[in-house]
Amino acid sequence: MPPFGVQVFVGMGVGLVLGFVARSSGSPALADALRIVGDLFVQLLKALVIPLVFTAIVASIAALRDLNNAARLVAGTFVWFAISALIAVSIGLVLGTVLQPGVHAGVSAAAAARPDTAGSWLDFLRGLVPVNILGLEASTSLKDGAATTKLSFNVLQLIVAAVAIGVAAVRVGAAGEPFLAFNASALAIFRRILRWVVRLTPIGTGALLGSAVVRYGWQSLSALGTFAIAVYIGLALVLFVVYPLLMVANGISPRRFFAAAWPAIQLGFVSRSSIATLPVTEEVVEQRLGVPRSYAAFAVPFAATTKMDGCAAIYPAIAALFVAQYYGIPLHATDYLLIVMVSVLGSAATAGLTGALVMLTLTLSTLGLPLEGAGLLLAIDPILDMGRTAINVAGQALMPTIVAKRQGLLGELREDVAVAA
Repeated sequence: MPPFGVQVFVGMGVGLVLGFVARSSGSPALADALRIVGDLFVQLLKALVIPLVFTAIVASIAALRDLNNAARLVAGTFVWFAISALIAVSIGLVLGTVLQPGVHAGVSAAAAARPDTAGSWLDFLRGLVPVNILGLEASTSLKDGAATTKLSFNVLQLIVAAVAIGVAAVRVGAAGEPFLAFNASALAIFRRILRWVVRLTPIGTGALLGSAVVRYGWQSLSALGTFAIAVYIGLALVLFVVYPLLMVANGISPRRFFAAAWPAIQLGFVSRSSIATLPVTEEVVEQRLGVPRSYAAFAVPFAATTKMDGCAAIYPAIAALFVAQYYGIPLHATDYLLIVMVSVLGSAATAGLTGALVMLTLTLSTLGLPLEGAGLLLAIDPILDMGRTAINVAGQALMPTIVAKRQGLLGELREDVAVAA
């Protein structure tokens, strides 16, 4: 059987071909099949988000008990999260200003559509207070005279609830030990189920790309070429310039880091989900990069839900400038500072599965830009999301490594340890 990465890229190629065939032939059956398979794959991953995030965060809080300098490590983690996000969003702003993707876009204004869901600072602040223990929300809508109830979840609320429960379980002492043991067992079970779902990535990713081609067509994809190039240049600069410079500044070998972390980065690229990549990222950070488990068990799950240099820094910066340029709306120095603030402080708003729509709409609403502009970019979002998630995962592995190195906790980097995909 070919390696997992090869399987994924073969699946992507087949999905693109099927997408073009379905669009050119006008076959509704093939188009529906691609859409349904892609939706089911995402649905399977979404079904695991709540138990995985909850159990991982509770376990990460429990892991802090074994650290003598827990407060210093936690503070250092958040400081390095902010530093890398600041650098990433600055690169996005420079690229968006220089390349002006909104000016050179060939996409029609008819493609603009206000998204069904949008992020706002009010929603972000409300999200800090859980509605219920699992962050579940139900909404009912009327369509064609029929009422439809939709159940969704707020991952930010879930994180807050999990942190509170984890802290409480630790503070109650012996009474909390059975719960923490059950939580650790549940986490191991859900990670195993996740590995089974991840094995479907070649099929799911191919279907998602094929469905995007059917829905938007090659003209829509090519019309946003300048924007896609700007985003990928920014992602490449962060991954191959900024991160290596941070490694060298902290005495970490870039070559050895990438050799060790590549399985997680590759899986993030093809799965488009930091949550789906979480078990592999943890294995890489602990077994290959040498970060102590007591610290990695806290830092990696927390990073997987809040550390998003691709989705929350580079992408919304370039996308916001794209929307402003497309509609001819001038931005001033204060607007650029607002973009920086949103990217550094609002990363938790992207906590979820795939895509960066919440963070983008949060940025647009903060700047007062048309939310319909987000609809212009949906045609190539699956393609961009692959690169964004790869950068997210790389940062989620690097920041704990840097903090551990600075605290004198980092062990030997090993490239020979096998990591399960």
